[in-house]
Amino acid sequence: MFDNVSTHMDYSGQKLAEQIFQVIIVAFGVIGFLIGYVTQQLSYAMITLLIGCVIASLVTLPPWSMYRQDPIGWQKVESEETIAQKTKSTKKRN
Repeated sequence: MFDNVSTHMDYSGQKLAEQIFQVIIVAFGVIGFLIGYVTQQLSYAMITLLIGCVIASLVTLPPWSMYRQDPIGWQKVESEETIAQKTKSTKKRN
């Protein structure tokens, strides 16, 4: 069922997710502080911050397609014969 679901995130996607997470947390922290200050209720500030944490988690934790825009180009697998030939040629040079 989950074989076709991509579960990876590339490096630039991780950076983007971290930046988005930080912006959301700071924004909800400031909003929560203002709500708590105006209402004089610390619980309202904490609930606002908790809502921000939930939203930030839903936006950044799943590997959405916007976090997979720059895949890593892996090298092709070399056969044992090719590796043996390369090591022989480097030994001849030394």
